[in-house]
Amino acid sequence: MLKILSTQLAGVFQRISAQEEEQFEDAARLFAQAIISDGTIFVYGMDEMEAVVAEALHGAEKLPNVKPLNMNELTTADRVLIVSRFCTDEEAIRIAKQLHEQNIWTIGMSSIAESSKPSLVDYVDVHIDLCLKQPLVPTEDGSRIGFPSAVVALFAYHSLVLMTKEIVAEYK
Repeated sequence: MLKILSTQLAGVFQRISAQEEEQFEDAARLFAQAIISDGTIFVYGMDEMEAVVAEALHGAEKLPNVKPLNMNELTTADRVLIVSRFCTDEEAIRIAKQLHEQNIWTIGMSSIAESSKPSLVDYVDVHIDLCLKQPLVPTEDGSRIGFPSAVVALFAYHSLVLMTKEIVAEYK
């Protein structure tokens, strides 16, 4: 099972890298603008996606001036990253909608789920699809297990940080 999980996870990483390159570039530009203009990058993670918040705040390669989301501190120089398992998460949508109404540049990271309801994608300026729609490992009874959403989100976050640092270094 470990080999299957590893192979499937590598496939998800490759899909993200191939399909979301333009979104990573756009999001990295938004982050770089905040860094260069002394704005703050606020990060909000739903449920298990708090792992991204922990990495952003305490990781070995943090971006400058990153804080957990505080709606009372926002200015137009700031950027917000919202991370949820699926784009249909009601709390993520509520926050994104509020930020949209305040004209705060917002990046969303979530897997796109088919739905006719409003989506996180509808209220963020850039959305990065985490490309994780179902558990990765098939079992003998035909079901599937292994839904490493936080691992995938951390991969996407690190990709975004690398691109942001590259843009900021070019600016200097």
